[in-house]
Amino acid sequence: MRQAAVALLGPTASGKSEFALRLAERLALEIVSVDSGQVYRGMDIGTAKPSPAERRRVPHHLIDLLDPSESYSAGRFRADAIDAVSAVLARGRLPLLVGGTMLYFRALAQGIDALPAADAALRAEIDREAARAGWPALHAELARVDPQSARRLEPNDAQRIQRALEVYRATGRPLSELHTAPRQPLPFALASCALVPADRALLHRRIAERMDRMLALGLVDELRSLRRRHALNPALPGMRSVGYRQAWGFLEGAYGVREMRDKALAATRQLAKRQLTWLRSMSFDAVIDPFEPGACERWCELALSLAREDRAA
Repeated sequence: MRQAAVALLGPTASGKSEFALRLAERLALEIVSVDSGQVYRGMDIGTAKPSPAERRRVPHHLIDLLDPSESYSAGRFRADAIDAVSAVLARGRLPLLVGGTMLYFRALAQGIDALPAADAALRAEIDREAARAGWPALHAELARVDPQSARRLEPNDAQRIQRALEVYRATGRPLSELHTAPRQPLPFALASCALVPADRALLHRRIAERMDRMLALGLVDELRSLRRRHALNPALPGMRSVGYRQAWGFLEGAYGVREMRDKALAATRQLAKRQLTWLRSMSFDAVIDPFEPGACERWCELALSLAREDRAA
């Protein structure tokens, strides 16, 4: 019997958590988070972290791993996810990987390249340049030294532009060139399903409702409390997360509540667009429109089938 895990990927506000919890009503499973924000303790509202009640109902893994003053990486995620999935399999349950951080999922499914570790000094230097010239200017620089990486990044994708330039300046080689190292295969089979909404307007409405709910629950107060308890700065990966980044600007007096909300909403829509671009570039065992009637039931039947097939293979 071959051991297998199932993954459920989708853009923000597409209903991934609801689909996962519905499946948990029918199958003994544990959820492994594929979310770059939920790894941080205290970042609960802005990452739509599962509630204590949901976590009591279904075990969740790779949540609350470190403080927001620390940094996480795709490489560490891959190692942690393999450990978590292996432990769930050892308990005779189905590991269900759920989230929207596509870079993390790709690192898990396809392996990860041997890249240099983060260099705080180089990152600070790049941040200073971005503050002076703007991220589009650094994107233009990246296009000169690593055109392949630049083509897949938006001009304002600060985190990934910074990383690509950091790798180039540290090694003298383009990040795209380093994506050729041999990769270690997974120790288990992995079936996957993508939630891809056809109705973009409905997704945008759900994003707006979710953002307003987060603000009503106290996203700004959550960030204010985190800033009191930890040595934070806006360049940290956690503080770059959508919602927190805009709330930081509000707390610094850069704009008011309405503009903060508008900026956060626009950034979330851009995030969803990037997630959908990633999803369309990847291969899945199935693609489901989560807003179609009966989509959740279809997902449950599909996941049960994938789990049975892979375990019997």
